[in-house]
This record gives sequence, structure tokens and C-alpha cells, in this order.
Amino acid sequence: MITVHGFSPSGNCHKVKLLLEQLGRPYRWVETDSSRGETRTPGFLAINPNGRVPVIELDDGRRMAESNAILCWLAEGTPYFAGDAWQRAQALSWMFFEQYSHEPYIAVARFIRGWTPTDSPRRAAELPRCLERGHQALAVMEQHLAAHPWFSGDGYGIADIALFAYTDVAGDGGFDLTPYPAIGGWLARVRATPGFLPIPPPTPDVAALLATH
Repeated sequence: MITVHGFSPSGNCHKVKLLLEQLGRPYRWVETDSSRGETRTPGFLAINPNGRVPVIELDDGRRMAESNAILCWLAEGTPYFAGDAWQRAQALSWMFFEQYSHEPYIAVARFIRGWTPTDSPRRAAELPRCLERGHQALAVMEQHLAAHPWFSGDGYGIADIALFAYTDVAGDGGFDLTPYPAIGGWLARVRATPGFLPIPPPTPDVAALLATH
């Protein structure tokens, strides 16, 4: 049995849940609300000293953090991480892109708009740059998807899961995906995959903040 410590609204955590569902692997989910400081408690820091979710725990006591590393481990030996060394490295390159050029802007914009007060200085200080750099990342994805159906090679896989999580809720961060038709088609293809599970809708308090813009 795999135990997952995760925050359900988090795209990074949802990646792990989605792959587990699509693999049909049993797991136990421990809801850990990072927005309320639950990843900074002594108990959680004993599990992950970096104070972040997701983290998985195995019955033998082994633990692993970092969402994309978890995806690679879970998908090893499955069609979700298939191909030769070159193809697998190409998938990894998109997963690195997601963490360095995509998530820091698209996910952070969503967090600022949905989980910080309306008078937070972060809104004026950080949102414009998040939007600018997030659109740059989306443009790179659009260019790729105009010629290829997936990011993981010939079929759907963990690079698609990694990029899907926050792209699918990019609107929460203020990103209009209308100018990106290839991304729109790819999102639809991911949603149509067997065992797909959407990220939960925002809670009423988060929805109220999102509605203020």
C-alpha cells in the first residue's frame, strides 16, 4: 500500500493521484493542507524536512518527495514511461520544463489569486511577471502540440500528466487559453484517457477569491 500525503487542490499532488488512479494501484490519501501550515508541523517535517507535498510512504518505511520523481517511479515498467533511452529522456525534458518554466508561473499565479488576501502585496508585485512568463511557457507548449499529440512520445504518459495538472486550471491564475487551440485539443485528449480524474473544484472560500477578479 502506498500512502500519499497531499493537498487535493494542488496540481503537484494531483499528478500523483491521477497516475495512481490510471494505474489502478491502491493507495491511502492523507489530506495535508499546505495553505494552513500543515506541512510545517514537526510531525510532517519528520516525513519531509523540505516541508512540501506530495510525499509518498511505502509500508517498508521508504519515502519519496517531489511530484515528478514520484511519477517516474510509479510509471517505471508501464506504458506511461515507455520507449528507449532517448524517448524517455525527451519525456523527462518536458517534466523539467514543467518545474522550471511552467509551474513557477502558472501555479504561482493560481495560488496568489486563490489563496492570498485581496490586499496581499504579492498580487501587484508578482502577478504581472507570472502572467508574462506563464504565457511564454504556454506558447512553447502550443508550438510542440501543433505538431505532436503528446509530450510523452507516441502516446499519453507522465510528461503529459506533469504538464496537464496546472495547465487545466490555468484559468484560475488568470490565463486565457483561447489563443492556444492545440493546448485545448491536448487537454481534451488527456481528459478522455481511461481512469481520468479531474482536480477537485475550488472550495467556496477559494472560489470567492477567484471571483473577485
